[in-house]
Amino acid sequence: MSTRTESVETPAGEARITWHPAPAGGARLVLALGHGAGGGIEARDLQALAAALPAHGITVALVEQPWRVAGKKVAAAPKVLDEGWRALWPALAKPGLPVVAGGRSAGARVACRTATELGAAGVLALAFPLHPPGRPEKSRAEELLGAGVATLVLQGGRDPFGRPEEFPGRGAREAPYELVEVAFADHGFAVPKKAGSTQEEALEVITGAVAGWLGRLPV
Repeated sequence: MSTRTESVETPAGEARITWHPAPAGGARLVLALGHGAGGGIEARDLQALAAALPAHGITVALVEQPWRVAGKKVAAAPKVLDEGWRALWPALAKPGLPVVAGGRSAGARVACRTATELGAAGVLALAFPLHPPGRPEKSRAEELLGAGVATLVLQGGRDPFGRPEEFPGRGAREAPYELVEVAFADHGFAVPKKAGSTQEEALEVITGAVAGWLGRLPV
């Protein structure tokens, strides 16, 4: 399916949505994905999901925040990111389908912080930055734990922003989220050549886990 790009005005400036639609008549929900503070929608995990999920009836919307569209190198403050995401939401919901909010790193934080108020059907957190590298005392766990909707976390096994074993309540039945580890992967889900799995296999873990989780969501 061909993609299309849509510009949306927000209080923070012009944002952009790149739509990767499911086949006509076959979409059951929209997965909206924001990028991180250090890159855009070209991230390997976002591109892999956009390529794989439409065949599963998922329309993927890759969202570029205004600071990125404007060509700036430094991300806006969290409050401004949230404002931009809120202003984009009507466009994301326009197809009339349930919308799962998500993103990688800073984009995952935005999705968690706004999910309840926007009525998101779920949250997909890719490489959630649990804390700054080397600063576990600066935990952002409250954002993840407070999402208030069904949440899936995909985390690299060697992510310096939070390894899987650092996440609170991991594996507990009462944990308000599911967590899938991407073995050997860093914050960008890159795996070293000497790892026991390939880059392609790491991306297959991500796309398979997300497709399966979205298929189980009661939407």
